[in-house]
This record gives sequence, structure tokens and C-alpha cells, in this order.
Amino acid sequence: MKQKGLPVLFAVASFFLIITCSISLPIYCRPFYYWHIDLLNLDRFGYSAAQIKDAYNEILDYLTLPGGTFRAGDFPFTASGASHFADCKVLFTLNAVLLLLSAAAVLILLMIKKRGHLTSLQIGCFHAGFYAAVTALLLVVLLMILASMDFYAAFVTFHSIFFPGKENWILNYRTDPIINVMPQDFFMHCAMLIGGSIIVISLIIIAVSIRSTTQNKKNAPPSPQR
Repeated sequence: MKQKGLPVLFAVASFFLIITCSISLPIYCRPFYYWHIDLLNLDRFGYSAAQIKDAYNEILDYLTLPGGTFRAGDFPFTASGASHFADCKVLFTLNAVLLLLSAAAVLILLMIKKRGHLTSLQIGCFHAGFYAAVTALLLVVLLMILASMDFYAAFVTFHSIFFPGKENWILNYRTDPIINVMPQDFFMHCAMLIGGSIIVISLIIIAVSIRSTTQNKKNAPPSPQR
């Protein structure tokens, strides 16, 4: 690949790194869910906080670790419910793979640049990361505006897109009671955490890029006068 294509690759990798890193926050930060047990009074459904935590840990182990068999602690579940979590495992794995690949691409390109084998990661006036951050910021702001209008509709649309043609994500609380302790409010807070993380990371990258560009212009030698 020619050098002029590497900044574009860096921008694409940075975009996916911002998105996947933010998505990973509520996935791998399990205390975020534990906090909701008391916040949403989830033990009112007949299971203790310890039972709920154990079930959540088993589910997350299944979703984030290779292989394994679906289990949900003391919560009973149907084959349909288990199949939905199998579908979720595919998405969790995809996010993890994209996170690792994008992080590796960003680090490798930065190392190439540091060693002098790549003259610049600029695209136009700004660093390639600037465009990745702006794209991620605009995307999440648009999605947050749409979700704020009707989160339930956004929730259904999300499942329709990522689980096309399937209805196993509509769990019956009588036969798959785990859905009681993983309510819509929890997923709304997950979306807020992901969106907030994308916004913060993007704004930091944008601010650093603008400052770096401004500093480079100040330090640039004056153009020779004719």
C-alpha cells in the first residue's frame, strides 16, 4: 500500500477503535451492572443480589470467553432464550476482534511513523485521527438524538438490524426470568455510557488534533518572499 493510503487506513482503524473501545466498557466493566442491582431494585423478582450477580457473571463469561455452554446461574431458561445469547456471543466476539485489529493497526502505524518510515499521518490540514473522531462524534450524536425520541423504538430497530428475521430476543419473563433482571433501563444506561464515552474520546482527539495543527502552523518557517 502506498504511503498516501496509510493515513486513510489510520483514520478507519481509529474510528473502529473509538467505537469498539466504548462498546467494551459496559461489557467488561461488570461493576457497572452490579450497581444496577440496587439502583433498579432487581432483587424484587425473587432472586437475591448474590444470585443475580452470579447469573450475570456466568452469562458474561459465556459471551466474552471462547467456547463454553450457556448458563444463567439459578435462573431457568428456554432453548430459544439460550439461542438468543448464542447470537449475542457472535456480536460480542465481533466487537472484540474489531477492537484488537483496530488497536493493532493504530499501534503499528504509529510505530512506523515514529521510526521515520512514514512521513505523515495527515489528511489535508489535520491528523487522520481528527476525521475518525469527527465521524464517530457525528454518528453517536445522531443516534442519541433518534434514541432520545423513542428509546423503545430504537431498541427494537437495533435488534431488527443485528438479529434479522429472528424473534428469539423477545424473551418471556415467565420462562426466561433472566430478562427481569436485565431490564430496558439497564440497556438504556449502557447506551448512554457508550455514547458518552465516544463523545469524550472524540472531543479529546479533536482538541489535540486542532492544537497540534495550530502549533505546527506557528512553528512552520515563513514562506519566502518574492
